[in-house]
Amino acid sequence: MGKINREMLGIASEFAVASELGRRNIYAQPTFGHQKRTDLLIFDDTGNLLRVEAKGKQGTQWPNCKGISDRNSILVLVDYADKDDMERPDFYILTLDDWLAFLDGVLQRFPDKGIEIDADNCPVWTKQVKDGKPYKGCGITIKDVAQHKEKWETIRRLLK
Repeated sequence: MGKINREMLGIASEFAVASELGRRNIYAQPTFGHQKRTDLLIFDDTGNLLRVEAKGKQGTQWPNCKGISDRNSILVLVDYADKDDMERPDFYILTLDDWLAFLDGVLQRFPDKGIEIDADNCPVWTKQVKDGKPYKGCGITIKDVAQHKEKWETIRRLLK
């Protein structure tokens, strides 16, 4: 498969997650726009609601991940790296607790980088400043999230 441009990668990732949820009888409603942290809304018959952020990659890492801000949100990482047109991407499903554990690892690996965690659980790299602002977010590799691969049951558990 050829390289997917950045905007199409985001759209492809959102709809791939919606499709996988539909295959599991979980209704997913896409949201639209460029400045948002919720790509899909999912809910069950009883009205339980979760917000989903889908993030796609086709290289070695998911860049500039802002994370998960609350317990009603999940992050689904979609991996298109080394997949041809007919192959299904891999999915990694993270909850708030999973994200916080990941951030703890980042803080331990980079103790001298001046990393702070903001109110939305997003890492802020205070020593990496561009245009007068510190860098927000971080890259995630498969090694960082391997234990969360295809953990779709996590979503069903959170909806209950």
